[in-house]
Amino acid sequence: MGRYSYGYGDYETVAEKKAKAQKKLKKFQKSHPDAVPITIPGTKIASSFWGKAWCDNLKIYADYDNRISRGRSYIKNGFVFDLTINAGQISGVVCGSGSKLYHVSIGIEPITDNRLIQQINGSIESLEELIAGKFPKKLAQTFLTKENGLFPDLKEVHLDCDCPDWAHMCKHVSAILYAVGTKLDTEPLLLFELRGIDTKDLIQKSVDEKLETMLKNATDNKSSRIIDEEMTHDLFDL
Repeated sequence: MGRYSYGYGDYETVAEKKAKAQKKLKKFQKSHPDAVPITIPGTKIASSFWGKAWCDNLKIYADYDNRISRGRSYIKNGFVFDLTINAGQISGVVCGSGSKLYHVSIGIEPITDNRLIQQINGSIESLEELIAGKFPKKLAQTFLTKENGLFPDLKEVHLDCDCPDWAHMCKHVSAILYAVGTKLDTEPLLLFELRGIDTKDLIQKSVDEKLETMLKNATDNKSSRIIDEEMTHDLFDL
């Protein structure tokens, strides 16, 4: 028997909540075929460095701890019916504990200076790691510094949900933010796009700087060889 009563209504098991969410999701997808639902196959919301780091960072946006835990429960139970991530903007649809759907909109201010590009400075190997979903330790200071890092701080995040909750970060907003962490597991470059950074431009500039350095080194080495050859000719009167 999966349902129990404690005088405050029936208690639903996790399996029952997931089954109910799937039923509602199918109905939602009939009228919203382009929706991108987020489901968690296991118990972990995120497993990669980027996904886990994003989820850990969410605590700074919360004004009530219980909204964080409710958001985690919502995404684990399959209540995030749609998620869209664009430059500076996250939007999503979350199914409430009842049958109502809530629309979440989150604005993320862009990084407007060139510090990331300057700090990466031709580190194409680090970008290759990033594209592969790994964390380039060489760029830890660049990505993780609180003041100038890649993760937005509280002043750079603008949260909004059409639910009646008075909390700055309600459980629906929390669920959508956790869903972003799930997406970063497989698409870490979305974080750059979210902060308004053109990843193609970032990679191209890194490649160009790397090539420029290589060419400079090759030219310098060639000059050294020429000098050595001239000195040899003088020495042996050739």
